[in-house]
Amino acid sequence: MVGLGNPGRKYQGTRHNIGFAVVEYLAGQLRWPWHATHFQGEMASGHLQEHKVLLFRPTTYMNRSGQAVAALRHYYRLVPENLLVVCDDFQLPLGRLRFRAQGSSGGQRGLEDVLLHLGTQAVPRLRVGIGPLPPQKDPAQFVLEPFSAQEQPLVEKLIPLAAQGVQDWLKYGIQFCMNRYNGLHLEPESEGPKPSSQESP
Repeated sequence: MVGLGNPGRKYQGTRHNIGFAVVEYLAGQLRWPWHATHFQGEMASGHLQEHKVLLFRPTTYMNRSGQAVAALRHYYRLVPENLLVVCDDFQLPLGRLRFRAQGSSGGQRGLEDVLLHLGTQAVPRLRVGIGPLPPQKDPAQFVLEPFSAQEQPLVEKLIPLAAQGVQDWLKYGIQFCMNRYNGLHLEPESEGPKPSSQESP
């Protein structure tokens, strides 16, 4: 599982780093320590549901994520369908998740670089909503901003839900996750996810 983001303290807690936040949360729950690798990233690993699992954070910065992921893939001889990329999506509202088995990057520059370096669009991904983008707001500036105090309680619900989705992908596969999570929409005042009438798997 690859979480996308930017390394360094200045980017912690920003919208663009929610991919990092999801894999970091999962590593914390599993008590897997992080360590540096020789392929431009940091890794936490262990066994989960009878699988050897790698959690990976590229340290190449978002727009160059592909070179680190390609090196990881080469070293471990991974096939693309056994990778799950977790990234932010400002076109999805905060509180939404969207699993996809393949497809274009949708303008997410880190995912775009991963697909380019792997040479295929058949890479499973989990998009985590961080939007909506305010009118007349520069997307490049928006994604590097921290979540507001009003948004933070929702973020604290969304990250564990996404981490659970990552584990369900491992156990049940992408189609299950598309059916289970793509129709959910967390609300700030809710105690849990609500079905969405606007999303089909």
